[in-house]
Amino acid sequence: MKNLTLAQRLTLVFMVLLIACCALSGYMQVRSSNQYSQSVIQRLSANLATQIAANNPLLSEGNWDPKVVHTLFDQLMAVNPSVEVYLLDKEGNIVGNAAPAGRLQQKRIDLAPVNALLHGAKMPVYGDNPRDPQTPQVFSAAPLQVNGQIEGYVYIVLLGDAYTTLTSDAQYQSAIALALRSMGLVALFGLLAGALAFRWVTRPVRKLTEQIARLDTGGMEAIQALAKTNVPEGSARDEVTLLQQAFIALAKRIDQQWQSLMVQDQQRREFIANISHDLRTPLTSLHGYLETLSVKSDNLSNEDRQRYLNIALTQSKKVGRLAQELFELARLEYGVVKPQKESFSLSELVQDVFQKFELATETRGQKLLADITPGIPLVNADLGMIERVLTNLLDNAIRFTPEGGTIEIKLWPHAGQVMVQLKDSGPGIAPELKDNLFVRPSILSTNKHRAGGLGLMIVRRILQLHGSDIKLIEQPKHGACFQFSVPL
Repeated sequence: MKNLTLAQRLTLVFMVLLIACCALSGYMQVRSSNQYSQSVIQRLSANLATQIAANNPLLSEGNWDPKVVHTLFDQLMAVNPSVEVYLLDKEGNIVGNAAPAGRLQQKRIDLAPVNALLHGAKMPVYGDNPRDPQTPQVFSAAPLQVNGQIEGYVYIVLLGDAYTTLTSDAQYQSAIALALRSMGLVALFGLLAGALAFRWVTRPVRKLTEQIARLDTGGMEAIQALAKTNVPEGSARDEVTLLQQAFIALAKRIDQQWQSLMVQDQQRREFIANISHDLRTPLTSLHGYLETLSVKSDNLSNEDRQRYLNIALTQSKKVGRLAQELFELARLEYGVVKPQKESFSLSELVQDVFQKFELATETRGQKLLADITPGIPLVNADLGMIERVLTNLLDNAIRFTPEGGTIEIKLWPHAGQVMVQLKDSGPGIAPELKDNLFVRPSILSTNKHRAGGLGLMIVRRILQLHGSDIKLIEQPKHGACFQFSVPL
C-alpha cells in the first residue's frame, strides 16, 4: 500500500467496496427470491393440510394408530416427495409421522405459528422443522376436530429434506457462478473507474504536487511564480481547492516577506553607508586638525593653535554623539531596553527640558513657548525615555530654526492620553522627505534640506515601545510640526 499512488489506492478501495456491495446485493437478492418463492409455495399449498384431513376419515375419527398413520403419510409423501407430513395432538406433540428412523430431531411443534397461519397471518409464515430445528420452514396446517373439539393438527412441512438437498446444490452452483460473474464485472469496472474517473478526480492533486515540487528546485523564482497564480475558484467544501488556495496564499506571504527582507537589507546597506559617511566627515576633519597641530605646532600662534584644538574638540564631540545615538538605537531595536513605567507630570517634564535648552536658545535669539492645558493628569510612561523624546525633538527644532524664530510645545488631554505637539518656525520638511522622514536617508540623495537622522529614529522607536507613534502634521506656513501621544 505504501508504494501505491493515490489513484491506485482509490481504485483499490473502490473495487473492494464494489465487490462488497455486489456480495451484499447478491445475498439480498437470493434471500428475497427465497422468501418470495416460499411465500408462493405456501399460498399455493395453504389448503393442502385441510384436503388431507378432509379426504382421510381415519384422521378425523380420532383413533390414530401410529402404524396406519405412518403408512398413510408414506403414501402421501410418495406422491409429493417435497413435503413432510406430521400428525400433532392438541398440545403440538408429534404423534404420527413417516420420517426414517433417527431423522426426527424434535418431538414437539410450536403451535403459535400454526395458529397465526390459521388466523390469516401474512405469508410467508415459518414454523418448526422437526428434521432440522435450526432451519424453520414454510408449512401448511389444518385442525382435526372430533365432536366439534380440536383434538390435533395435520402439519405439513412444504419444503422437506428432499427438496432442500436438491435446491441447495443448485443454489450453491448458481451462487458461485453469480459471484464469479459479479467479481469479473466489478474488477473490469473498477479498473476502468480507476483509469478514468480517479485520474480525473486526482488531476488537481497531481497539478498541485507538480507546483510544490517545482518550489524545491526553482527557489524564490518558483515561489514568486506560484504567488502570481490566480487563486482557483471552487466550493468552500472542496478540500483540494482549499489546499491550492492555502499554498498560493503561503507563497504570497513568503514573497511579501522576501520583498520586505530585500528592502530591509537595502536599508541596512544604506544605513551602514550613511553612518560611515557621517563618521568619516568629522573623523577626517578631526584627523586633519590634529595632524596640522602635530606638524606645524611650532609655527602656529597661540590663537590658531587654540582654534584648531576647539575645532578638533567639536568634531570629537560630534563623533561621540553619533556613536552614542547608534548604541542607543541598537539597544532599542533589539529589545535590550524595556520601558520602566511610572506616573509623572508631563507638563513639569517639559519645563525641565526647556531649562536644558535655555542657554542655546538665548544665544540664537530663539523663543521657547509652552501651551499647556490646565489640569492635565499624570501620564504612565518611562520618564527617561519620554525626556529623550522631548530632548531629541527640541534639539532638532533648535538646530533647524533660524535665529529669532520660535519653538512651541502644546499639551492637552484626549481620549485617555496626553497629546504632545511640537512646532517650529524653521524651513519645514521638504515634500520628498516626508514619506521617509523617520528612515535614515541614503547618501546618494542630492537633497540639501533637513532630514530626520538618528534622532527621529530613536524618538519613533521609544514611542512604539509605549504603544504610540509620531507623525508629521501639515503646516499652512513654514515650519515643522510633530505630534504624538503619551498614555495615562
